[in-house]
Amino acid sequence: MSRTARWAATAVLTASLLVITMDMTILNIALPEMSAELQPTSTQQLWIVDIYSLVLAGLLVSWSAVADRWGRKKMLMLGYSFFIVASLLVLVADSAAQIIAIRAFLGVGGAMIMPQTLSMIRVIFTDLKERATALSIWAAVSGLGAAFGPLVGGILLEHFSWHAAFLVNVPLMGLAIIAGYYLLPESTVPDPGRWDVFGAVQSMVGMVLLVWSVKEFGKEASFAVPEALAAFAAAVAVLAWFTVRCLRSDSPLLELRLFRNRPFTAGIIAALGSTFAMIAALLLLAQWLQLVDGASPIETGVKLIPVAVAAAVASIAAPPLSRLVGSRGVLAGGLVLAGGGLLYIGLTPGDVTYPTILAAMVLVGAGVGSLAIASAMIMGGSPEDKAGNAGALEEASYELGAVLGITVLGSVSALVFRDHLHDLASGLGLPGAVVDPAGESLGAAMHIAEEAQLPALASSAAEAFTDSLQVAGVIGGALMVLVGTAVFLITPKGTQAAH
Repeated sequence: MSRTARWAATAVLTASLLVITMDMTILNIALPEMSAELQPTSTQQLWIVDIYSLVLAGLLVSWSAVADRWGRKKMLMLGYSFFIVASLLVLVADSAAQIIAIRAFLGVGGAMIMPQTLSMIRVIFTDLKERATALSIWAAVSGLGAAFGPLVGGILLEHFSWHAAFLVNVPLMGLAIIAGYYLLPESTVPDPGRWDVFGAVQSMVGMVLLVWSVKEFGKEASFAVPEALAAFAAAVAVLAWFTVRCLRSDSPLLELRLFRNRPFTAGIIAALGSTFAMIAALLLLAQWLQLVDGASPIETGVKLIPVAVAAAVASIAAPPLSRLVGSRGVLAGGLVLAGGGLLYIGLTPGDVTYPTILAAMVLVGAGVGSLAIASAMIMGGSPEDKAGNAGALEEASYELGAVLGITVLGSVSALVFRDHLHDLASGLGLPGAVVDPAGESLGAAMHIAEEAQLPALASSAAEAFTDSLQVAGVIGGALMVLVGTAVFLITPKGTQAAH
């Protein structure tokens, strides 16, 4: 391919990635309005948010293996089409259960798209410096999508209902189909071996059981939950069986031998750990800005722009900085910086204000921008014929990290919110018949407080949610620091992922 063709193809791949990553956070803005209309339980609300990532993560490996055999461009076109159809289903949805199903369908389409964006960049760019630049753009767009999701959602909700958060996908994916048809090259793997159907079922079942069990542990704030313990044990058994199956196969569904490469392993750990903290933080912050700080949907999106700008600038700067000080220092240092931002939210004394949030999230965005180096380490640590596997593993790390982050930090936050709200409401003598349903979520609490004309309930809910946000910040920040330390220790000294 010519240089112009390579960068044109990269533009299409990153643009489609933008839509997928926007879809992970655009719902953060629409969630309060949706919750007020559909009245989901706290468990349903968590499923609405994270079922997309769960299904996407569960199918990444399978769809990537199919694309290696059938054609990555064909899989992209199918994924774009599936995304359009799934988004249109919101027009007939009128319950929380139906929204959960639609988000699951979107996850199926997203799984067809995401790993191909990485594997095709790996195949298109043979020059290491060009590839590092392309991957830094990919990482920047990924960060922009996650942060611009709330902005786009805010603009849409100023003029339309929450349904627009889904319908915006239709024209964007339509443009992706047209551009992709003309600009993307076809790419397949010669002699990839047979597709392991049983292994695909194992990976999906194992991940679903794993996330469900973690949800239940978080919901009950205890490990003494028989159903969750059984599901967790089953998940470990199924995923262990899947691992052994892959290691023994001559043509595994997932090439786990890639983890023998230490920079590859460090990149995967960085992707998993950072997404765990960041996506959950963005979800909680979007709700805090709207329902506690009083920002409108569009104001919330605007207030989160600095996160996207910081992440984009850091992503572009990461490769040249890596060439100066080494990939290990840039990646590990970025993760610790992001962790410091989350800890700043959690450990700030007194009232939490937007300037506090702004300073913290700029640190988080700048730190997460170092994931451009993680992508270069992952893709550079895999041969071309395993690009699909490497892309699937990286994307699975992002998606699984998002699911577990929302599950664990979201569940912890919900538990702290419920307990603190009950304590505050009891001190004010508010009736339990009002407080109990208000404890399901911040959106429900504010809606009930408005209908029952109980400003004391609204102020108590705001205080309780701020407390829960700070607890999540401490947990997420500490985890990021630990991940950064682990990445530094695992990455060999002198590793250079961006020549």
